[in-house]
Amino acid sequence: MIEVIPYTHDRAIEWNTFNISARNGHFLFDRAFMEYHADRYVDSSLLVFSDNELVALLPGNRVGSDVVSHGGLTFGGLVLSERATAPRVIAILQEIMTYWRRCGVSGLTYKAVPHIYHRRPTEEDLYALTRLGARLVRRDLTTTIDLRAPGRRGSRRVRGARTARRAGLQVGRSERWSDYWALLHATLEERHGVAPTHSLDEIVRLADLFPDNIRLFVAEEAGVVVAGTVIFETQTVAHAQYIATGLRGRETGALDLVFEETIARYVSEKRFFDFGISTTDAGRVLNEGLVCQKEEFGGSSVVHDVYRLDLI
Repeated sequence: MIEVIPYTHDRAIEWNTFNISARNGHFLFDRAFMEYHADRYVDSSLLVFSDNELVALLPGNRVGSDVVSHGGLTFGGLVLSERATAPRVIAILQEIMTYWRRCGVSGLTYKAVPHIYHRRPTEEDLYALTRLGARLVRRDLTTTIDLRAPGRRGSRRVRGARTARRAGLQVGRSERWSDYWALLHATLEERHGVAPTHSLDEIVRLADLFPDNIRLFVAEEAGVVVAGTVIFETQTVAHAQYIATGLRGRETGALDLVFEETIARYVSEKRFFDFGISTTDAGRVLNEGLVCQKEEFGGSSVVHDVYRLDLI
């Protein structure tokens, strides 16, 4: 028998314990991470039990008559246990559909967890979605290096790192969040007219909560931060985001050195190094210059898929 139960705060330990051991768990699904911006989302997360054993989680939030899994996260599909076989996942999703219909939900927007974040293959949900009539409504493109079989690094990236070394730049892990956030903010404002999704206070708080998962790496010249990236770590992936470089960093090839040294750091620790998506307009526009730069580090493409499952 399968039972679907809405998440409540008294189940946080149970939720987090399951997430740690799940085949496709992620620290993004830890309740402390999900709830740092809880005031922005109406939580609609679910726990799923089979014969009284917890077998799945579904992070989610309510948006009008719809549910999104999850609007405040990069992705957030079913988080599955070792016992979640293909037939059982179909049944789980069917029971979730029945539960939400009773709650008056009209549809589910399902942001699948990309396969690079799986501890072992966990795509039963994609098959179940298709079986139950879901439609692929969005596909974004990210660039990922398979650290066991990396692509060839482009000559421009090699030259850039060499230039940065000759300029005397030093790369390493840093706690200079304030200095880096100022650089990041200025870069995003200048190039895109936007601010970072996380404020300085938010990213510092999250880094304090998840010191083994959120790390800052910067390039410095004479004590000044000129480039860097934030790395989100899981068991399988080192994911780069909030990448920025100032004028001096561009002149010296600082980012090339940041990534050369940061990627080398993870070769023996992770399976993948991911640069993040290069698409905009709900995946319909590809920034060809950006994706080319990432590919020159030896990366190739992985997709982030979003499905729509109508319930009425």
